Amino acid sequence: MQILDFSRPLFVLAPLAGFTDLPFRQVVKKFGADLTVSEMLSSNALAYGSSKTLKMLTKSADETPYSVQIAGSDVDIIKRAVEVLNGTDGIDIIDLNCGCPVPKVVSHGSGSSLLKDLDKLGSIIKSIKANSNKPLTSAKIRLGFEKKNHVDIAKTVEDSGADFIAVHGRTRADKFSGVVDYDAIAEIKEALSIPVIANGDIDSYEKAQWVLEHTKCDGVMIGRGAIGKPWIFHQLKTNSATVDPSLKHQIILEHLDSMIEFYGTRGAVMFRKHIHTYSKGYSRASAFRHQVNSIDDATSFREAVDNFFRSSEL
Repeated sequence: MQILDFSRPLFVLAPLAGFTDLPFRQVVKKFGADLTVSEMLSSNALAYGSSKTLKMLTKSADETPYSVQIAGSDVDIIKRAVEVLNGTDGIDIIDLNCGCPVPKVVSHGSGSSLLKDLDKLGSIIKSIKANSNKPLTSAKIRLGFEKKNHVDIAKTVEDSGADFIAVHGRTRADKFSGVVDYDAIAEIKEALSIPVIANGDIDSYEKAQWVLEHTKCDGVMIGRGAIGKPWIFHQLKTNSATVDPSLKHQIILEHLDSMIEFYGTRGAVMFRKHIHTYSKGYSRASAFRHQVNSIDDATSFREAVDNFFRSSEL
């Protein structure tokens, strides 16, 4: 069975800590995402059986293909984490995070810190490939740590056995504020024989189309651009620049219902952070956000959300 079809552009949800949990992934998968990726998981936490981390592996029934992203710097610990994943059904891809710029991740030698030691990066990917029983292995990189050496990094990933690669078009030094270098992503695509997925500041249907054309990549990975507007995957899938307000209403309610189903009654309270982005641009949004911030009951919360998005206008 073919896990991913790279004969056409793939639309991928990027992993985002605190946002791309099962309820959010479930919604974007239903409405157009070709591939969903778990939140970044610590290889140490997996290796030592953290119950919280193991729960984060849970996927929805429709979430196929499904990628689990791990972070780490110790080859032996990562091997143990892979062995844990080997015993978990429903995972199609193990992805190595080589791009996270967060200091607490970098300080442990993980994430984008691996970009400073390509021998270690290559050894880890080779170990994942050799020990995984999953169909595919991938990596997500940045263009470099302090300065760009993107082609060398990407070639290391390819030569170590990865089946495809996702590229965030900034260095670690840029974090999330520097200008995304789509030319550099295009250079990686030109240099590699494995599929390349472009990532970074893809926040609209029009931008995604431009990035695909400019970089010639095999797909786009969307993270922050999907928060507050997960229907961007529906737009890309249907090749439409517009979204019917009734569909937005449906997606928002399905997301809320999934949150409550997965987290229980506290799912409604957790959904407040999504309300702030979903309601952006709507009339009476400020009053609405103030209203739901004082509602703890899941039924009342859902009723308020339903009424607002049914009656409000952009």
